[in-house]
Amino acid sequence: MTNAGRRLLPSGDAAVLVDLDALDDVLRLYPALEATRPPGVLDIVPGARSILVTCDPDVLPLAALRAWAAGTPVATGSATGAVPPSAAGTVEIAVRYDGEDLAEVARLLGTTPAEVVRRHTGATWTVAFGGFAPGFGYLVSAGAGLTIPRRPSPRPLVPAGAVGLAGEFSGVYPRSSPGGWQLIGRTDAMLWDPDAEPAALLAPGVTVLFREVEA
Repeated sequence: MTNAGRRLLPSGDAAVLVDLDALDDVLRLYPALEATRPPGVLDIVPGARSILVTCDPDVLPLAALRAWAAGTPVATGSATGAVPPSAAGTVEIAVRYDGEDLAEVARLLGTTPAEVVRRHTGATWTVAFGGFAPGFGYLVSAGAGLTIPRRPSPRPLVPAGAVGLAGEFSGVYPRSSPGGWQLIGRTDAMLWDPDAEPAALLAPGVTVLFREVEA
């Protein structure tokens, strides 16, 4: 992505929305912004195709914020699953791979349930962005070979801790909710704790490793 590929959209008097072409662009730009954030930047929130940056205009004028967001250089090449390590660190999540959709996922991929588990645990995942519910992270990994469609019909209730796949993403449901992801396992990990700091276990930039445990 070149700097010219960024579109800076107004978002009130203390923020700018950086509109991008693809998730790869977000994954390259987000760590560059985090690494170079000037005083006055309050938050940097990545999305699937954009990054929202907010500031304290008394410390960092909006014009300066826009100049920094527009001019920060990033590395070239594919970034999916290859985001540079960040202060967010690495999280290991133990999973019991007994999900209701594991056999269907294997069928869709033309392989076996054991191979689905091998690919999921063998990949290094990165939290690309959060959303859907507090503590939910959209995880991506280059070369995992687990891209599948969502379920034709969502379930009215998916239990907390369910591990799923949808499109190019993997994710863990932080609480019980409706959902249409293909469920391959479950974990006891706490994804969201409002009394903790940070409250979300899976913040953008965190590296995630899944480990199989006995069902």
